[in-house]
Amino acid sequence: MTTVRLPLFPLNTVLFPGLVLPLNVFEERYRAMMRALLKTPEDAPRRFAVVAIRDGHEVAPSEPGMPDPTALPERGPAAGFGPDPLRAFHTVGCVADAATVRERADGTFEVLATGTTRVRLLSVDASGPYLVGELEPLEEQPGDDAATLAESALRAFRQYQKRLAGARERSLAGAAELPDEPSVVSYLIAAATVLDTPTKQRLLQAPDTASRLRDELRLLRTETAIIRSLPSLPAFELTQGTTSLN
Repeated sequence: MTTVRLPLFPLNTVLFPGLVLPLNVFEERYRAMMRALLKTPEDAPRRFAVVAIRDGHEVAPSEPGMPDPTALPERGPAAGFGPDPLRAFHTVGCVADAATVRERADGTFEVLATGTTRVRLLSVDASGPYLVGELEPLEEQPGDDAATLAESALRAFRQYQKRLAGARERSLAGAAELPDEPSVVSYLIAAATVLDTPTKQRLLQAPDTASRLRDELRLLRTETAIIRSLPSLPAFELTQGTTSLN
């Protein structure tokens, strides 16, 4: 089994291959990570792994805690993730390639990364300034009837988009061309559909593309039916930030 060691960036969201991820990095542990990435040769990828948080906090507390207001906040690379960080994270994540790592005058960073490949988290090393994971790359298998399922999922996704736009009383922003490669379709739908983190995580770790597309078809049909029965939708997107607090 071939494994790789990469810096870990835990988030309260799921990153999919092909998805663009903007980050505002201000915590010291992640600033140290970005400084290390900047030392990577220009012709080499600046890679780190994004894992969704199962139990913990994306941003570590920086003020005295509750209920004891005198309790000092936890420090270090694993702050907020308990004594065993591995148990705090979902074990399937995604490698991110940072195309842009820009340091601001105050020492924080503006980062723009793109998801590339799925990985399984095997262990976590918290001995350095930031978390490092040992990761096993996960090959994407097509499964049975992936191409047919992709066509059906795209049609269902279009209907979902139209219903969602209508429920929010706005128009779709143009008819953008959608991909036709089944795995790319499956990741696009998983990223673009309004779903909670556990559901997105389930889609990320699907055993193959066809299984993911079947799950998405069921979800899209259910969500579209719900939207159809509602006169309007709450401003759900206000709770979903495109930029992580980190």
